[in-house]
Amino acid sequence: MRNGDDLEGFDGEASSASMISAASSPYQPTTEPVSQRRGLGGLRCDLDYLRGTLGRLKLAEVLLALTAFICIETIMECSPCEGLYFFEFVSCSALVVTGALLLLFSLNLHTRIPQINWNLTDLVNTGLSTFFFFIASVVLAALNHKTGAEIAAVVFGFLAMAVYAVNTFVAVKKWRMSSRQQSSRQSSDYIRARTESREVVHRPEIQRLDA
Repeated sequence: MRNGDDLEGFDGEASSASMISAASSPYQPTTEPVSQRRGLGGLRCDLDYLRGTLGRLKLAEVLLALTAFICIETIMECSPCEGLYFFEFVSCSALVVTGALLLLFSLNLHTRIPQINWNLTDLVNTGLSTFFFFIASVVLAALNHKTGAEIAAVVFGFLAMAVYAVNTFVAVKKWRMSSRQQSSRQSSDYIRARTESREVVHRPEIQRLDA
């Protein structure tokens, strides 16, 4: 029979073996939060953006473009129809593009694609939407038959144009500010690189250490 010392040694060896097998096992217990393992765990709603000026303008643009599109879709008869079709195309395009940008900005998805200048993209979208909403509203106002749906579409078209114009002004200021920050960052990096290169030239021991 085994004595007490032998049993204690056996238990110690067993516990050590179990610890080694547990450490080498590929099925380790994880302490990673469940939210991080989900596919959409990285998405979050940026409430600061939605509460800010650009977020509120984007929400107003989407609502106005949607309302104008609904108004134009309720018109059953037209003659001529070119103005109606053009207004329908402008309102639908503005709704889709602005809605997509609002989704990207509010969920911070644009930060995952840094290759695109999003400030310039927003500026181009708001500028073109302002111009085309103005043209489409003027044409529809000149060619409509004074029905309630046509008048409502023209009113919401001009309101959307005004909000897009304000957004264009804000987007221009933001784009200029980001351009200045980028240029100043590049100039500081250039000055730092020139300074480091001069230090290497005036201190040859640095070259020998690097070699």
